[in-house]
Amino acid sequence: MQVSRRLMIVGAGAASVALVGGGAAWRVMRQPTTALAPWAIDPKPPADIRLDALRYAILAPNPHNRQPWLIHLEGHDALTISCDLAKRLPETDPFDRQIIMGFGTFIELTRIAAAERGYAVDILPFPDGVPQPRLDTRPVARLVFREDASVARSPLFAAITQRHTNRSLYDPTPPTPRQLAMVGQQDAMASADPKLIANVRTLAVRAMTTETVTHRTFMESVNVMRIGSAEMDATPDGLPIGGPLVEGLHALGMLDQAQLADPSSSSFKMGLKQVQESCGSVPAVVWIATPDNRRAEQLDAGRRYVRAQLRATMLGLWMCPMSQALQEYPEMRADYARVHAMFGLTGSQRLQMLARIGTAAPTGPAPRWPLAKHLI
Repeated sequence: MQVSRRLMIVGAGAASVALVGGGAAWRVMRQPTTALAPWAIDPKPPADIRLDALRYAILAPNPHNRQPWLIHLEGHDALTISCDLAKRLPETDPFDRQIIMGFGTFIELTRIAAAERGYAVDILPFPDGVPQPRLDTRPVARLVFREDASVARSPLFAAITQRHTNRSLYDPTPPTPRQLAMVGQQDAMASADPKLIANVRTLAVRAMTTETVTHRTFMESVNVMRIGSAEMDATPDGLPIGGPLVEGLHALGMLDQAQLADPSSSSFKMGLKQVQESCGSVPAVVWIATPDNRRAEQLDAGRRYVRAQLRATMLGLWMCPMSQALQEYPEMRADYARVHAMFGLTGSQRLQMLARIGTAAPTGPAPRWPLAKHLI
């Protein structure tokens, strides 16, 4: 299991097993099962096209892996999706912009999966009105499925179950210009320009440091950290922290959320150092900007992002968001202005997504709630 971007502890796994005895050693060795089950798609699809498409949609990337999607099936061919308001991130995402992008990724995977079965999906954003300044209980979108023999199947479908967010150190060698162009296409811009990348690295490290040393924003991450397989299986959302060494330290009571939140602890200091190194590991960048910052643009940016990530997956490349400088809370104000200027955005233009892209050691999937958990 890939370690969270908030803490990347690495080390001698065998040594950690030796630290514990008996039953604890079994816990150190085992992998989460329930948490990863949704990634194993049953080859026999459900008869209801909506349920078939939705089992792919719940694999969508989303902020802090909170999976805030509530789904209400309507009649035989429609559904609405709304936000589980308890899954929002009020400290780092005070206007729910990033959460809405997570709905965009969900909608796009729904559309791609439905097309594979010969169905088109008509998408109506915010059918009962646009919520401002935050999301409320009104639907984010209404989706209507209709059989359409002419609908184009997407080559990106095959990458849905292989797409994972890789938060590890990336190889410094950037993707080729052709690869970057293939990833971006009409959805995103991409560059490995050395001057831009140097500036992005500096800004990304500084923004991550700000988020981590600001207590209330860091606690938003700490509160959803799932340490070890048992926690991931019990609550398969949030930020997973796993691996043999982590399991061993957790079994001994030497690693928990309280220690991760304590700036004086070795766990906090090690975690900060590791995420700074990770955020500075930027061979190339992908970004998505919009003319304004309307809700519909935020939703569309999420759709565009997941298409770019699926293309990257098909090319053997990894992507990881670097969203800290895009967050709209007071301590981030200066870097928010800097990152927009860095990409030449002015006036009402907004940078919706910034991500690093390149090659890295393979990573596994993040935990997921089963589809039934999202149905209301």
